[in-house]
Amino acid sequence: MRHSFSGMVRHAGGRLALALWLALVPTAQALGEDTAREQEKPLRMEEMVVKEERIVTPTMQTGDTVNTGLEVTREGMDMQGAKAETSVYNSLNVISGVNVEGPDPYALSPEQNTIRTRGVRGYLGAMSVEGVPNWGGNPIGPREYLYDTENFRSVAIYKGVVPADIGTGVGARGGAIELRPLWPKEEAGATLSQGFGSNAYSRSFVRLDSGSLGQIGTRLSGSYSYTHADKWKGPGEIGPRNNGNVMLAQPVWNDDELKIFFNANNISSYKYRALSYSQVSHLDDNYRTDFNSERTGVAATDQYYYGNNKGEYVNNDLFAVIPVTVSKDLSFTFKPYYANENTTLYNGVPAGGGRVQRNDRDIERFGNIAEMRTDLGFAETTLGYLVESSSMKITTRNYTTNMVFQSYGIYTKSSENAQLHTPYVKIAGALDRFKWQAGLKYFSYSDPSAEGYTWAAGTLVHDPTLDRSAKTYEAFLPSAGVSYDFTDSAQGFASYGRSQIRPYSYVPLINIFTQNRAAFNAAGVSLNDLFNGYDMETTDMVEAGVRLTYDWAEITPSVYYTKSDNLLVTVYDPRVNLNYQQNVGKATGYGFELDTNFHLGEHVSLFFNPSYNILTYDDDLNYAGAVTDCKGRQVADTPTIMAKTGVILSYGGFEAVPTVRYVGGRYGDAKHQEKIPGYTLLDLRLGYTVKDFAYTKALRFSLELSNLLDRKYVSSINASDDSAGGLNSYLTGAPFTAMFSVALDI
Repeated sequence: MRHSFSGMVRHAGGRLALALWLALVPTAQALGEDTAREQEKPLRMEEMVVKEERIVTPTMQTGDTVNTGLEVTREGMDMQGAKAETSVYNSLNVISGVNVEGPDPYALSPEQNTIRTRGVRGYLGAMSVEGVPNWGGNPIGPREYLYDTENFRSVAIYKGVVPADIGTGVGARGGAIELRPLWPKEEAGATLSQGFGSNAYSRSFVRLDSGSLGQIGTRLSGSYSYTHADKWKGPGEIGPRNNGNVMLAQPVWNDDELKIFFNANNISSYKYRALSYSQVSHLDDNYRTDFNSERTGVAATDQYYYGNNKGEYVNNDLFAVIPVTVSKDLSFTFKPYYANENTTLYNGVPAGGGRVQRNDRDIERFGNIAEMRTDLGFAETTLGYLVESSSMKITTRNYTTNMVFQSYGIYTKSSENAQLHTPYVKIAGALDRFKWQAGLKYFSYSDPSAEGYTWAAGTLVHDPTLDRSAKTYEAFLPSAGVSYDFTDSAQGFASYGRSQIRPYSYVPLINIFTQNRAAFNAAGVSLNDLFNGYDMETTDMVEAGVRLTYDWAEITPSVYYTKSDNLLVTVYDPRVNLNYQQNVGKATGYGFELDTNFHLGEHVSLFFNPSYNILTYDDDLNYAGAVTDCKGRQVADTPTIMAKTGVILSYGGFEAVPTVRYVGGRYGDAKHQEKIPGYTLLDLRLGYTVKDFAYTKALRFSLELSNLLDRKYVSSINASDDSAGGLNSYLTGAPFTAMFSVALDI
């Protein structure tokens, strides 16, 4: 491995002093965001008094009065098994309107797992830990594979309207996910688990909690996990995956607690091969088609050699939560943070008759979130500021299929770091049964100028046609919500919000220009001209629903409507007779979702979460000099109908949870020429718990059987929303898989 696990810890640990300093520098212009919640103050709807353990609950941010999100509880994450232990996306797959796909039965394959929320791709969404944003580039968006979810008490998702004070980083057009840490516990203890399964799967996890130490009350927790599996088809392995986490909670003054969170993750992984539409159209014949196990000496074939398609992903995240309570009506919070990513990917590509492209990502982000809260009596106000500086060096190198270096592909030098500034304000209150809240966020992202280089005569040479000018992207993002309690059991709610995502997909645009430089130069078109056509995607959304809460059930039907502008789509440029992406698309979406929990007695609970989703382009697209007939057609990889349902049966220490997930038919292209049939999956999880066993609090056994009927199906679709036929690819879903685990709570 390029980086040892201990090396990851040392690299990030040295940045703590800088990160803490950022919290205290007044010129940082930081009065930012705080979504911190104390463990003793769960953010759940006060009216819900059902005693049974719930897997999903409504949620809100601190200082809000209206629930605009859903939270998967610790019980809900446990119910979803091994996939939800290492993949944040898979911990959310029980929620309506959310579709999580991937080729691996344990969700270990980095960046081959996908999520769509109400039809919008997940990398256009946001993820944060305790409000601190997690994002990267190439691809843009969250790194959902970085965490062991055993270290979190819940995971929340805001599918549509995103409150102003959530740390959304560079945007949240695809919704916002927030991980809420399980901070060090008051009592000393330990959790140990060991899992084994199909395809040589093995996962070891241990977490230790110090409990409150001495009179100063310091609490510490530390965890480590090691996960490894063979691919279920083709040669190669997924992993090893090493993950370490350390948290500290230190009481300071006025019942405040200083908290520190550090996470290190390292994965080495071979990829699953994506298939063509022709191949998945004959799924029985190609279900186990994967990369080749040996080289043949023929470049066009050896681009598919498994050793030429792999990656190593190294990430470190560090932040602190520093509260300062002045009085019961006035408080401040500071969250300095630091994150780095060093990733190397190898991909076989057909260019030049077959070769290997190496992609290196060297990303570093540091910033601070500061926030002030005041209670005005009739309302609570929040004023905050997020500031972040980031450097992102993305380079590509070309090799022969025998890994002999040929040339650089993309090499750029930025003039300075990118700067992100996000001030926001929020106010919320209640008047008897009526509750209300409103917020406004201003987003400003400054993209620095950059020089481009080409490879000539064995050296890098500056090429002015590859230079990019500095550019700043700005947007105002309002949000508002109301609710009214008609009775103690019935609440109506409605909300509105605007979200965005900063421009993305830089590498494909640079590649197109580089590969066709002569045509662009002849037409007098520079790379900077192409980037001038990039803008931020924006979405306006309204949603409304009713939340019914009874002793025996919680039932929440809701509807939503969206209008999106400046979507990145492929256009035709007659000056060069080429196609490339620009932000000129518009789309409309609407749908219905139902989230339910039924408690049918002491030993039986049932959930049923269906959704109906429409997301279509407003106009046809001009593609390859002709009109692409996509107006009114569902965007690619977006099923209209989905449903998740299951029964939780418990008696004594036994528990059985059969679940069924239905995903309707989809299309892999904008013109609906490549239809992918729907599928139904049946999973079963069996568990047995012995409490107060020997010297332990609990001894737990579980058996997971996924894809119980061994269905063959297409899982992930690698396609842009406007992909034309033949420009997309498909990953098959995993077959029947079994996993057994045993855990001790001490």
